[in-house]
Amino acid sequence: MTPDDVGLPWRAGSRRVAGLRREELALLAGVSVDYYNRLEQGRARNVSDQVLSAVADALRLDELERAHLFELVKPSGARVGVRPVRARPAVRMMIDALDPTPAVLHGPRLEVVAINRMGTVLIDDFPAMPVGERNMVRWMFLNPKARVVYPDWAVIAEQMVAILRVAGGRDSADPVLGALVAELSAASEEFARYWADYRVFRHTHGSKRFYHEAVGVMAINYETLVPPADPGMSLIVYTADTGSPSEEKLKILSSWGVVDRAARVV
Repeated sequence: MTPDDVGLPWRAGSRRVAGLRREELALLAGVSVDYYNRLEQGRARNVSDQVLSAVADALRLDELERAHLFELVKPSGARVGVRPVRARPAVRMMIDALDPTPAVLHGPRLEVVAINRMGTVLIDDFPAMPVGERNMVRWMFLNPKARVVYPDWAVIAEQMVAILRVAGGRDSADPVLGALVAELSAASEEFARYWADYRVFRHTHGSKRFYHEAVGVMAINYETLVPPADPGMSLIVYTADTGSPSEEKLKILSSWGVVDRAARVV
């Protein structure tokens, strides 16, 4: 935002950047510049919801960005932990039962916890990968196949980094997430650039384009389901519009794909 966006006066040639200065944002939020500086630096104590709401209003944050701000300033204290995330047997059986509909179970850091037969056909065979590589974000930036599977790679990759940013807000001290971010920042200039944008994104529902060498490009819908008994887990189910060419292509892949029907536990 610029001063013009919020109705603040400014003098031409007096600014090195177009965005709001800290003192201007503090003015809009109704707090002192010193207090806003301490808030931004994480040194403010017992920050009220009213102050956070005022800052969020001044920044014109949307619902997800506002929730992320509150999580950063007032962490819930819930820790994901460093032990590998496991899928319950009943959840694995449910994923298996969904086949031939592709389905993937993600952990809180976008770990691939389980994936069914058609999930491996549509995306990749994560269970065949070394344990340390079974992560969607890591695969997205370090595995060349990701750029083939997703024709709109740059859009999807940026969204995945923004999803990871939300996870960091829930538990900023998570050592596993910190190590993943450090690894990808060093290995991929694109990841480092997206991470520095501080964007947030919630993977709820929508449509993506997938490519498979056997059938070409498909327009696939996704829906994210959250198992109530498994905090931090996300089940992604992929479908194509009824009667569409993409649905026919999925059927072809289903008959052509891997023989093993069991949910691939990672």
